[in-house]
Amino acid sequence: MDSVTRINVGCGQTPTKGWRNFDNSLSLRLAKIPFLVTLLYRVRLLEKSQYQFIQFVRSNKIEYGDVTKGLQLSNSSVDVLYSSHLLEHLDQNETATFLKEARRILRSGGIIRLTVPDLHKQVRQYVETGDADIFIGGTHLSQPRPRTIAQRLRILLVGTRHHQWMYDGHSLCRLLLNHGFVNASIVKAGETRIRNPEPLDLKERFSESVYVEAENP
Repeated sequence: MDSVTRINVGCGQTPTKGWRNFDNSLSLRLAKIPFLVTLLYRVRLLEKSQYQFIQFVRSNKIEYGDVTKGLQLSNSSVDVLYSSHLLEHLDQNETATFLKEARRILRSGGIIRLTVPDLHKQVRQYVETGDADIFIGGTHLSQPRPRTIAQRLRILLVGTRHHQWMYDGHSLCRLLLNHGFVNASIVKAGETRIRNPEPLDLKERFSESVYVEAENP
């Protein structure tokens, strides 16, 4: 049986110390080919932030893993699966695959904790300010079309970062219940059902987020 009990999926630049941290960015694969990284950066096919992330990946031992294609973990081997600001980047089919994989690897009674941008907060801000441009921009549901060859190649290399879907706490709870999880609920920032959660950031991106937890039956 896998010794892994706690994982952070789609960790980006916020891995959890002492956990296994996974991300599906091409940067993790590029990190294994230093000369190619240097070349792509010099010809400006990698932005400075992407180049810096590759260096970050190397120093923090982040592992490549795509939960929509399956993680190399045994059935019922994980106590806690945490994912922050990943789900909104998946389309509905990918989300279904994500949650199926989460149920496969979580033990009975294991906890899934999801953090996503809170659509309710964004709508409330729009109602208060009446600024449609800020509201639409904040959803990240679109991005400018690539205009140059370099921009097109960059998308091929590192993909797009816009959002595919948006959630509030209630819709996220419903999603988890519809995929077989139980006891789904919104939790306040800083609170959790996870035992001894340290050093997990329970307030990650607080100003824009909603937090939901559920259990694998």
